[in-house]
Amino acid sequence: MRLPVLSEDEMTPRQKELAARIAGKRGAVRGPFRVWLHSPEMAERANSLGAFARFDCSLPKHLRELSLLMAARNWDAQYSWNAHVQQAIDAGIPEAAVRAIAEKRHTDVHFDDPADQAFYQFVHEVLDEHFVTDDTFAAAHQHFGAQGLVDAIGALGNFTMLGMCLNTFQVDLQADKEPPFPDVREYGRVAREQRKQHPHSR
Repeated sequence: MRLPVLSEDEMTPRQKELAARIAGKRGAVRGPFRVWLHSPEMAERANSLGAFARFDCSLPKHLRELSLLMAARNWDAQYSWNAHVQQAIDAGIPEAAVRAIAEKRHTDVHFDDPADQAFYQFVHEVLDEHFVTDDTFAAAHQHFGAQGLVDAIGALGNFTMLGMCLNTFQVDLQADKEPPFPDVREYGRVAREQRKQHPHSR
């Protein structure tokens, strides 16, 4: 990681308070929170939005996990992907869809549930096109309503900030995890020739 991990002795009382609160909700101070603690007020707000997006928003769990994976892939955030890919599968996201997202094969992502497919298309357009067509918006709105779509954008914004943080500060990648994306190694893109030498096997 590009910033030092603060020890308890190095923390201010405010940082200690936040670290205890974060660990209480999430089990430990991991990953991006080790970065955000360098700015305590930022850490508090990031923790609040992140907890809402992960645990409390109106979207069902499997779609929260799907939106996290899609934002992680959009920002090549390997730490976030590795931490959540199995949770997404366990929550009901098909492994074939997960592989297609990792390999950026949009046309190969299919869900049996029309609501899930509408949500995927909505998130895909937000992240990849930066605009949402009227038909896609109408389909997603029909399934999730105004609150669901507002919550989806809030979650995507949070997960986007997460990806930016992880990559900028080079938060430690999990040593026991295979690189999840065919075009990324460590904290950079790889040329097509290198991809052939290190094929993506997930």
